[in-house]
Amino acid sequence: QVQLVESGGGSVQAGGSLRLSCAASGRTFSRYHMGWFRQAPGKEREFVAVITRSQETTYYADSVKGRFTISRDNAKNTVYLQMNSLKPEDTAVYYCAAAGGDSWSLDSQRKYTYWGQGTQVTVSS
Repeated sequence: QVQLVESGGGSVQAGGSLRLSCAASGRTFSRYHMGWFRQAPGKEREFVAVITRSQETTYYADSVKGRFTISRDNAKNTVYLQMNSLKPEDTAVYYCAAAGGDSWSLDSQRKYTYWGQGTQVTVSS
């Protein structure tokens, strides 16, 4: 069992930055691939970024590539999402999630077993 708690959300003007954190409970954090997803009002939840458990691979949605950076600290059981050059269309609830198993299809929500409660990010123009 893994419990995930996100923090770091808030309100920022366009062009600004935020860093989200997701703290995981348990001793098995390093066994999981960790992803970030987001859900804007009236829209489906969508993939944002993922980092594999080995930390060798990161993958981003095209909409955030070059602006967002995912990283993890296995010693602290924490995954981060550094968000720069934020745009109003980045406004959403951001969720972290944990996936076990192989590293295929990590952009699919169905791959993930554990989810956090989410943190709101609001970007004003």
